[in-house]
Amino acid sequence: MHGNAIIDAVAHNSSSGQPLSHNGNVKDIRARAGEPAETADLGVDSWALALTPRLAQFAAVARHEHVTRAAHELGMPQSTLSRAIVRLEADLGVALFARRGRALSLTPAGRAFLASTERALLDVERATESVRADTDPTAGKVAFGFLHTMGSETVPGLIRTFRADHPRVRFQLVQNYGEAMIERLRAGDLDLCLTSPVPDYPDLVARRLDEQKLRLVVPDDHPLAARKRVRLAEAAGELFVTLEPGYGLRRITDALCAEAGFTPKIAFEGEEAETLRGLVAAGLGVALLPPPAVPRPGVAELTVTAPRAVREIGLAWMDGHPDTPPVAAFKKFLLGRRGKLIPR
Repeated sequence: MHGNAIIDAVAHNSSSGQPLSHNGNVKDIRARAGEPAETADLGVDSWALALTPRLAQFAAVARHEHVTRAAHELGMPQSTLSRAIVRLEADLGVALFARRGRALSLTPAGRAFLASTERALLDVERATESVRADTDPTAGKVAFGFLHTMGSETVPGLIRTFRADHPRVRFQLVQNYGEAMIERLRAGDLDLCLTSPVPDYPDLVARRLDEQKLRLVVPDDHPLAARKRVRLAEAAGELFVTLEPGYGLRRITDALCAEAGFTPKIAFEGEEAETLRGLVAAGLGVALLPPPAVPRPGVAELTVTAPRAVREIGLAWMDGHPDTPPVAAFKKFLLGRRGKLIPR
């Protein structure tokens, strides 16, 4: 899947641009590109001082679009939360919600305000996690990205083993393809990622950890299905089902086929290895894939003798980016598993 399986807070990228007034003073909260960040003014007419206690309440109501459910989540009386939202709108002079009985929906102004609110809350969460991690190396959070094909067996096993010695460390897990994870690293959304091929960029540090054999997967009634081994050139006339362009495994497939002397004829493109196996089982083509966590009926998986069909798995992180103690501990743990990362 292109989407991310994320366990933790998520920030939305949009901004308000609406000026606010308080106690007769107009404060422009729009960020000016290229200007240095301003320090917070927490005087008696400060918006930060006035609104901060209510931002989480507003975000909860916006998330549920229902005051009662939001109040239950926050552990506060519904009437108290309802009055707080009304006061917030009155202070801002803007309707953040449209009311439909007990249900609420965000107005355009509410959606803009929510985007800035979630960024502010996420910044507070990150700052808190950073401080906690600095003072308590046994706790904290690791934002960890990995390939879809490593999500069913490899990564759960790694985290289980690591948490045996670090039980209080939490993980924000992101499944995606390689290039997307690199962009998430650069954006600061990830601390570490397991990816393939091993990236080679000047702003990243990458270490090869292991390699994984790729197999030629064919339908179980295919003429090659009775074989144990095959040269990839023997599949030159076949239709291939592959991952979409941009996926590391797609680049590896194209490169191996070129080394075998042919360009694969692509019948279908997908986003997950198990989807491709299903297409192969349906007789729609053949595929080069890593071994499955659980054998899939309807297909035969053949060892490729030539060319050498493997993909390298590497760990990547931003060069010069300081690690919190839990990130440093998990990085050390992963680097210590060179050559034994992938279950055999």
